Amino acid sequence: GIVIVLMIPVGTAAVPTQQHIDLHAAQYEFTPGRVEVNQGDTVTITLHADDVVHGLYVDGYGLETRTVPGVTEQIIFTADNGGKFKFRCSVSCGSLHPFMIGELVVRPNQPFWKAALITIISLIAMLIFLWQTSEKRI
Repeated sequence: GIVIVLMIPVGTAAVPTQQHIDLHAAQYEFTPGRVEVNQGDTVTITLHADDVVHGLYVDGYGLETRTVPGVTEQIIFTADNGGKFKFRCSVSCGSLHPFMIGELVVRPNQPFWKAALITIISLIAMLIFLWQTSEKRI
């Protein structure tokens, strides 16, 4: 008989990591204005107020803190909700305060889904091969 060995690299799920983000707040923007993490990561945001009192509120997570110049505050959370979320200054910091908005992007854990898809395709290929081999024996 013929023996076929299927060699398919199977990835593993991305291991959640610790993400540390230094977020600077100054009238009227956050730096960086866009933060990207992977779903499942533990995220520590250290908020710095560079000029006046600023706050941070993260939509979708209900997290909030505030800080004054020279003092930092931290928010620590698990990024378990995937998608795009706005973060905004939660302290009235001047006339353009309503426009002080940034974006948190929580990317899905892609390596897990790729590994699952490769495994399913491998199983289907193996079942087809076994079915065809058993048909020939009859």
